[in-house]
Amino acid sequence: MKIILLFVVAYLLGSIPSGVWIGKVFFQKDIRDYGSGNTGTTNTFRVLGKKAGFTVFVMDVLKGTCATVLPLIFGVDINPLWFGIAAILGHTFPIFANFKGGKAVATSAGMLLGYHPLFFLYSAAIFLIILYLSSMVSVASMVGAILITISTIILPLVLPAILPQQDWLLTAIAFAVSVFIIFRHRENIQRIKKGTESRVSFGLHPQKKDK
Repeated sequence: MKIILLFVVAYLLGSIPSGVWIGKVFFQKDIRDYGSGNTGTTNTFRVLGKKAGFTVFVMDVLKGTCATVLPLIFGVDINPLWFGIAAILGHTFPIFANFKGGKAVATSAGMLLGYHPLFFLYSAAIFLIILYLSSMVSVASMVGAILITISTIILPLVLPAILPQQDWLLTAIAFAVSVFIIFRHRENIQRIKKGTESRVSFGLHPQKKDK
């Protein structure tokens, strides 16, 4: 019963629609009606600004982290990644936002932070490097997810200081999340092909400012 309750708590944590709530409370806007219509960090940055975007990012990361450490807090002998999955499902299909959520990038990062902080830093470095090279969050999210998945297999063999042991559940989750992230970015992929994808204001190919 305790395990079931903790899974429910993890899902509910993930279901907190940070972007929607912050938009409505502080800006009187529903971000689902603007930009890409997504409830996550990137659309919040574009619609509500840097402070709101950063706040949503932190909240979405913490959702995954808090859910993942639940079994450690309550002394449940089960792989914490299962609770991270529940939070990711909550973020993607939130009960508090008509089951229409974000793309799970930040919450997945939060799961890694709760599971293995050093591997989280490694993964964050991959994301930031790709973001700098491409200046596109979508590319960093998709390519980063793929490289992180590969890393879950390779690192325990070649660099165990970052990820000391092979966890096939982590690999399976990383693979599934990668597929899901690519699927959720299918419209972005079309814009990338057309050369119309939005870019951030830094990196090698930053967004050009309107004169």
